[in-house]
Amino acid sequence: MKKLILIPPLLILGCLIAGLYGMLHNQISYSVSHDYFDQFKFIQFRISPAFQGRMGASLVGWAASWWMGIVIGAFLLPIATVVPGDKRYFMAVIRAYGVVASTALMTGLLALLYTCATLDATTVGEVMRYGQKIDDPVAFMRAITMHNFSYLGGLLGIITGSVWLILERRRAISTGQQGNAPDALEKIGTDFE
Repeated sequence: MKKLILIPPLLILGCLIAGLYGMLHNQISYSVSHDYFDQFKFIQFRISPAFQGRMGASLVGWAASWWMGIVIGAFLLPIATVVPGDKRYFMAVIRAYGVVASTALMTGLLALLYTCATLDATTVGEVMRYGQKIDDPVAFMRAITMHNFSYLGGLLGIITGSVWLILERRRAISTGQQGNAPDALEKIGTDFE
C-alpha cells in the first residue's frame, strides 16, 4: 500500500531528474554547436534573446525533457513493485532513474563520437533551418544527431532500468530481504520450502 503512496513523489522526482538531465545534455550540445541553438532551438522554443547562450540551452533542455520523467516513470514504477519492501522500492526506483539517465547519456555520446568520425563538409552539405543557412553544418548535424540519439537512449534506458529493477529483486531475495512482511508471514513462507 505504501508503494502506491510513493508513486506521485517518484513521478515528480523522475521529472526533475529528466529535466536536469536535459539541462546538462544541452550544455554538451551547446559546446558542440551553438548554431544548433542560435538558429534552431532558441527559435523553436521561443527563448528570449536575453536568455540565449548557455542559459537558454539549459532552458531548452528542461522544456524538452522534463516530461520524459512521466514516460519513464510510467514504465519503471509498475515494474519496480516487484522489489520487496517500501524503502528498497523507493531507492531502487531512484537508482533505476540513474540507469536510464546513464544509458541515454552514453547513447548520445556514442552517436556524437560516431558523427565526429564520419561527418565532414563533404558528407553533410548545406543545412537550412527556418530559412537560415547554418554557419557550421557539420557541428549542427553532430549536435542534432546527439540530441536524437539521446531520446533513443531514453527508450533504451527504460529497458536497462527495467532489467536493473528485476535484478534488484533477485538481489533482495538472494540476501533474504523479503521486504516489510511480518516475521510470522516470513516463517510461513519458509515452511513450504
